[in-house]
Amino acid sequence: MSSYLIKNPTIVNEGKTFIADVYINNGRIEKIGSDLTVENAEIIDAEGLHLFPGMIDDQVHFREPGLTYKADIESESKAAVMGGITSYMEMPNCTPPTVTIEKLNDKKALGAQKSHANFAFYLGATNDNVSELQRLKPSDACGVKIFMGASTGNMLVDNQKTLEGFFENCPILIATHCEDTPMIAANEKRYKEQYGENMPFDLHAEIRSREACLKSSNLAVALAKKFNSKLHVLHITTQDELAQFKTDLPLHQKRITAEVCAHHLFFSRKDYQTHGALIKCNPSVKEESDRLALLKAVNENVIDVIATDHAPHTWAEKSGSYFKAPSGLPLVQDAFLSLLEHYHKGVFTLEKIVQKTAHAPAIVYQVKERGFIREGYFADLVLVNLNAKNMRLDAKAKYKCGWTPFNGAVFSSNIEKTFVNGVLKYADDKIVSDQKGEALAFSHAF
Repeated sequence: MSSYLIKNPTIVNEGKTFIADVYINNGRIEKIGSDLTVENAEIIDAEGLHLFPGMIDDQVHFREPGLTYKADIESESKAAVMGGITSYMEMPNCTPPTVTIEKLNDKKALGAQKSHANFAFYLGATNDNVSELQRLKPSDACGVKIFMGASTGNMLVDNQKTLEGFFENCPILIATHCEDTPMIAANEKRYKEQYGENMPFDLHAEIRSREACLKSSNLAVALAKKFNSKLHVLHITTQDELAQFKTDLPLHQKRITAEVCAHHLFFSRKDYQTHGALIKCNPSVKEESDRLALLKAVNENVIDVIATDHAPHTWAEKSGSYFKAPSGLPLVQDAFLSLLEHYHKGVFTLEKIVQKTAHAPAIVYQVKERGFIREGYFADLVLVNLNAKNMRLDAKAKYKCGWTPFNGAVFSSNIEKTFVNGVLKYADDKIVSDQKGEALAFSHAF
């Protein structure tokens, strides 16, 4: 394995920004210091560049198996690495769904064979598989995903006794998609009667409403408190939900944590006019006041983690009318750059972005030896030029679906290099190594 000496980057890590050299050897960060000299290491001149720990994305949908015409583990993990994401946790709603230990093992085998980034997978909950928890070992999965509201058929868990069974007996973290399906169905029926097939896309914010989100997340938090579960509420979209989450505890002591996604920090309801189906997602992009409240909640540590919820569909699928266009958008190549825009606008500090994209997911999920720039840790690192105008275009998108919701946006930063497990994976606008990622390891001391 090659060794590298990264000279003079500006390191952003653990609340500090400073210049130092970083020596990478045998896949790990061997030394951090000033004026390091190492024999037989490839020198990388990083003066003027910023060095971040790679983003750990706790929520992606890579569509494999079963939906690989949209995306697959190889294509989307390449795009992730190009976007500064060095590790990801992939969701179970593929075909067939990942709802047994055997299917989890199948996914791990696919990851080892195809993934360019480090990987982990969720066990999916259904109304009839709570018995899988008896077979689940803490090392089997990053978490158990419960769709408490979704349009994913058998994976919608709406039986109260089953929900209680998962919250009472789950040996690892529970991650929830919180929307109330009956409320959504009633809203959809009402608006369809009014607009028919000519439904304006901005009404997605009313159909997938704030009330539906709040009712479901209230239930998840109540169940977690009742059973002392380790709960992570995914993709918060409303100002209304924020009061449920505490800021008075250190992150490692929190039993209930919250996540927001990059696109909910970037887009708001006004953007449906220009983006339409391209930003249709579940839960929905909502009001500008919600977006601003979410940004504030990140800064105040009400929101603990920032992720992507990368969920690609083909251009043809997204070109349909409201009821025909599926929900979800591709994000892993552009999400980190979109977060840096908030830095350029004075909303986030670089240290805050690193905390929410690398440190916090490592702490919440108890990922071993990743998420920080520390001696002895795996060298999952990203070099960024913070002074590089960068127009995002569909033509640059490396997603299998071939488009980006940020098409035409001009970002102010560029990802120069990405290291995964000490291997230089991305440089000069291309993947430069076929070395595969590794399965994430967890301590899971919940």
